[in-house]
Amino acid sequence: MKTQTQEFVNLRDPSLYINRELSWVDFNARVLEEALDPRNPLLERVKFLAIFSNNLDEFFMIRVAGLHQQIAAGVTKLPADGMNAIEQLEAIRAKVLPLQNEQRRCWEEDIKPELAKHGIIIIRYYHELTPVEQEAMRKHFREVIFPVLTPLAVDPGRPFPHISNLSLNLAISLKNDRGQARFARLKVPIGANLRRFLHVSDIVERYQLGPARAPHIYIYMSEVIRANLDMLFPGMEIEEAHAFRVTRDADVEISEDEASDLLETIEQGVRQRRFGHVVRLAVQKSMPEHMRQMLMHHLDITERDLYVIDGPLGLADLFEIASLDFPHLKYPPFTPRHLQALQPPNDIFEAIRRHEILLHHPYDSFMPIVDFIRTAAHDPDVLAIKMTLYRVGRNSPIVQALLEAIENGKQVAVLVELKARFDEANNITWARKLESEGVHVVYGLVGLKTHCKVALVVRREGDKLRRYVHLGTGNYNVETARLYTDLSFLTDDRWMSEDVTELFNRLTGYA
Repeated sequence: MKTQTQEFVNLRDPSLYINRELSWVDFNARVLEEALDPRNPLLERVKFLAIFSNNLDEFFMIRVAGLHQQIAAGVTKLPADGMNAIEQLEAIRAKVLPLQNEQRRCWEEDIKPELAKHGIIIIRYYHELTPVEQEAMRKHFREVIFPVLTPLAVDPGRPFPHISNLSLNLAISLKNDRGQARFARLKVPIGANLRRFLHVSDIVERYQLGPARAPHIYIYMSEVIRANLDMLFPGMEIEEAHAFRVTRDADVEISEDEASDLLETIEQGVRQRRFGHVVRLAVQKSMPEHMRQMLMHHLDITERDLYVIDGPLGLADLFEIASLDFPHLKYPPFTPRHLQALQPPNDIFEAIRRHEILLHHPYDSFMPIVDFIRTAAHDPDVLAIKMTLYRVGRNSPIVQALLEAIENGKQVAVLVELKARFDEANNITWARKLESEGVHVVYGLVGLKTHCKVALVVRREGDKLRRYVHLGTGNYNVETARLYTDLSFLTDDRWMSEDVTELFNRLTGYA
């Protein structure tokens, strides 16, 4: 009988492993594929373009920033795939640049023409506006945009200004009346009250310059600013102006063992995000080499961190276009299932006692989970509510129910995970609000991130106490629960209840 010799596999062989960062880039490429897919509704494709850019911003702020930190710290230990930090940065750049160019091509050549067929016209260049539209936009610039702009000159008496994270800027080359070359930086003021895409049609009618040629014409704010720079620099010759965008290291570093107050430490770390090291400089292809070199010099970066893009920068702002009210260009609205046993006037505690309940979101409504906490807050037989909160969003009905529970004399204890990345500021706000109303708030365990989603309700039933538990895979967030696929489990099982009780004792104390 012949025996087959087994081939020896060296598990330390780097070729057996996939680099984590490059794997993530491949994942985001699949997001872009959804934007490229003509079978998806048009405004959903726009949304996927925005998600692709938003994902990429976070990737650079955290993962790419981490590679820069490794280089700065002189880390020599290699991951299983054998790539050092510099090799990873170069490989990321080689993958990301073609994806970004494909994203712009999709936006300019595929999606914008299709939007125009449905009456949504996106103007890229100011000269594409009609004379009437240009007159309206100049008035709008003078009255609305001009007052909030702050041009910052760069010369021996005025150093290069700080460029805030993810801000869109114009690099402007000028000449004064003596022919001397000057440089200025201007931040495009995109924010809560100033949108990236200006509604040209609305502005034309607001200034009573006649009916707009179409009801949904939009132009980039940066283009309007660029075309009206003469108002900002009177008496100077505007030679050229080019957009650029900076991404900074936004990974909050916390020395938890040395922090006397975790909330204050994280709050300070969030504020410092604006001043992290630059990890990416994105410039438009039209920007001349001398201007690129000057920006790279002042931002202290190398060619490896420079991303030259043929098209508009910062396409995460396409969420503005994706949110336009064109229902026929979006997915049909989805109505989740509502279990009859959990609908008022049925008693949710009785339903759980009858049998355990498993919900599959978003196909099953998340409202029973909100009702579970809300009912507990107002039930006179409920003695205590304990929860973990990771990402709850704004105007959270869950948090509101916890506040109502305190008003009704319940014992309420909540672990608010302050280290939920990019939700730190929101969680700090909720933690302070809950604490100020008398909720027992803890901020997580030192050295660990508490990611579990657990709620415990202690209820008096006759002469005994019964504990009800919710376990979930998704956040206590009613908005994301409509989008993400997650499970919720409701039970009064004694073993699980005891286990969850012990968990909370460990999270809040030293049990």
